[in-house]
Amino acid sequence: MLDGVSLDQLRTFIAAADEGSFSAAGRRLKRAQSVVSQTLANLEGQIRVNLFDRRGRFPVLTGQGRALLAEARAAVGGVELFKSRAKTLAGGLEPELNVIVDIMFPVAALISGMTAFQEKFPSTVLRLHIGASSGVVEPVLDGRCSLGIVGSHTLAPPQLDSERLMPVSIVAVASPRHPLASHIGPIPTAVLSEHIQLVHTDPSDSSRVCEFGPVSPRAWFISHLSDKQALLRSGLGFGSLPLPMVEADLASGALVRIKLEDTPPDDYVVVMSAAYRKDIPPGPAVRWFIDHLKQEDPRRLNTHTRRSAASIPAIPERRPMWSS
Repeated sequence: MLDGVSLDQLRTFIAAADEGSFSAAGRRLKRAQSVVSQTLANLEGQIRVNLFDRRGRFPVLTGQGRALLAEARAAVGGVELFKSRAKTLAGGLEPELNVIVDIMFPVAALISGMTAFQEKFPSTVLRLHIGASSGVVEPVLDGRCSLGIVGSHTLAPPQLDSERLMPVSIVAVASPRHPLASHIGPIPTAVLSEHIQLVHTDPSDSSRVCEFGPVSPRAWFISHLSDKQALLRSGLGFGSLPLPMVEADLASGALVRIKLEDTPPDDYVVVMSAAYRKDIPPGPAVRWFIDHLKQEDPRRLNTHTRRSAASIPAIPERRPMWSS
């Protein structure tokens, strides 16, 4: 008997409970009161449970009815979600988006994009992975992720296409208590070699450096940017970080910018790009997400990031991954 319970019966049950009377439920469902009453009587007969107490002027949910109301809402809601997802899939919308993001990508821009995506595509499952620069490409190549947000310091496989998103300045910083903080002008390599340099490395391979090479023989290799940032604040060394990550520290005075010898006048810049396999072009959801990231307000980063790609200096000893 329970197999015969229909969605129409459950919707009628929910309407009667919400409206407080069978006549009001009929108006909501555009049915006669007698049809509502008969539908509910049939449902109660099938499940062998009295959902309403009809002894008063208006029907009142029984304890059993209250207990089953939440289940009825869940069942109807599940079917509606199923229908919604089926409709979007029939229109070509991806059922899920797996995206892997270079740790250098600005967090504020990522949060904005993810929030907007979930509002725009609530039926598409969004899965986010954040990793070291060297670990972003492989999941896209092998199909685990449909989209990668990568930096220009990563080598370019020919199987991938890419679209430029935004440039991110990489700045050298130190604690204001560090001896290098008081140095006037560009700091010679000979002076830098006397101090500890904090260098970001791939967490899965500590021998793989994720930024331009060390300039000091006294290098400490750090796997996580947040740990590197904390060590820089403590005054234990100098190093480079994405400008958006340290803007608050620079504003508060927790860190100060320093100038290294032989660096470009406007610092090094990593161009962030959206990468995907050439044989699997972006679907509607991926296309929307890429376009949204392209529109991120550049003021969120820094005036140094507003230059054209043609003016961006290459990072030493690395071939830029993506053309602008």
